[in-house]
Amino acid sequence: MLRLRVREVAQAKGISMSKLSRLADVNYKTIQTIWRDPYRGLNTTTLERIAKALGVPTAELIEDE
Repeated sequence: MLRLRVREVAQAKGISMSKLSRLADVNYKTIQTIWRDPYRGLNTTTLERIAKALGVPTAELIEDE
């Protein structure tokens, strides 16, 4: 099962949900959903935007459990 590590990576970099939403140009509700449910699916475009905003490769945001 795949799990998104967006919350962990963002928190390690000191980036809040609202700041990530602005940096990635992704709706705040989407960021909030990912934060609360890391097992929820996400389209690749959104994941790429988030990775770019966090300054990490997309693969770093995905964990295979």
